[in-house]
Amino acid sequence: MSAYADHIATVRARFDAALAATGYESVLIYAGQPRVAFLDDNPAPYKVNPLFKYWVPVIESPKSAIFYQPGEKPVVFLFQPRDFWHAEVKVPEEEWQQYVELVVIDEQDKMTAWLGDKIKSAAFIGEDFAEPVASWPVKARNPANLIDHLHFHRAIKTAWEVDNMRHANRLAAKAHLAARDAFVAGASELEIHHAYLAAINFRESQVPYNSIVALNEHGAVLHYDVYETQAPAQSRSFLIDAGALYRGYCADITRTYARESGFFAELIESMDEAQQALLAEIKPGINYYELHVSQHLKIAKILADYGFVNGTAESIYEQGYTSAFFPHGLGHFIGLQVHDVGGFLANDRGDTIARDPRHPFLRLLRDVEIGQAFTIEPGLYVVDQLLEAHQGNADFNWDRIAQLRPYGGIRIEDSIVVGENGHNENLTRDAFASLA
Repeated sequence: MSAYADHIATVRARFDAALAATGYESVLIYAGQPRVAFLDDNPAPYKVNPLFKYWVPVIESPKSAIFYQPGEKPVVFLFQPRDFWHAEVKVPEEEWQQYVELVVIDEQDKMTAWLGDKIKSAAFIGEDFAEPVASWPVKARNPANLIDHLHFHRAIKTAWEVDNMRHANRLAAKAHLAARDAFVAGASELEIHHAYLAAINFRESQVPYNSIVALNEHGAVLHYDVYETQAPAQSRSFLIDAGALYRGYCADITRTYARESGFFAELIESMDEAQQALLAEIKPGINYYELHVSQHLKIAKILADYGFVNGTAESIYEQGYTSAFFPHGLGHFIGLQVHDVGGFLANDRGDTIARDPRHPFLRLLRDVEIGQAFTIEPGLYVVDQLLEAHQGNADFNWDRIAQLRPYGGIRIEDSIVVGENGHNENLTRDAFASLA
């Protein structure tokens, strides 16, 4: 069997189990449709329902849907309206079409007519803010127990999913190298952003999230996406957090660069070594929270070694100092979504794992399992808002911290697929290596 054949068999089995566990006979998965701006008729960029593209690699056909009843072939209703205002959505003939019943419709009423009374026993998954979807007579809308069951199990990726993520990472790595070269050439943030998109021939709406393209102190803004149009008088540092999509699957890569050798370049190298040391600790059976704490201890050592904070790694972490420099979580699941779901689910019944108030922004608290895909993205920043709580603390070397402030910060992010006994696949570093 092909990788996709194995994948859709797995998806069917997971939906069979979820439907049986929650008492629903069938499911209707709506691809979604664009929302228009308030008091306007211009739509925002369309993003497909992730559970729709879980079945088929179709990401640009809004108003489509999938109907699935265990024991029967899934039915894909592909919406292609007769519309002289817009270009027709082209869906090439591909392998996935062999495993579904494909029904092309130009009006949504034709789908409900085809389904007849079957729609009344279906659990609906998707957005339903617009008519006629809002009035469809389904049995339930987005039932949490069904969605939780699906989300828990899709943390384990199929071979087809991993291959799509490999492709996405190669695209993103190529674009990252183009962005790095633009930084070296003295480009502005907007020019670097354009270089990134041009390298892989993407429109801005085709990347999975707003790219973070930050020069100098902007690297300390965790979700910076302003894009200054003028290059600074002196480009000291560059942090880029940007991804790509392939068949609906995401890459999410962060790299940080120094303009010149010296203090900041050495700090980047130390952070990279700490991140790679943490990567070597990933193996099935440990909890992701343990990895997060381990990374904090490594960053605490860097804070001590570089003279930012006085103390041992253990004392710096225990006193909570590392959270002022590394405030976000170590990483998150990745796949159909950049921040893939299910990170707090204890089981497929929807029970959740309590968040630790000390690390409230950590998105993943599950045990590590073979087949999971997640990011590892430690950071070290000068965020004045977080440092305010420590003003006057003699353990902090404020003059040394001030030396780092003009560089903003450092983040390094790779995506990992967990293998047996620590034999993991680093999708990101493999992608960069393939381009060397």
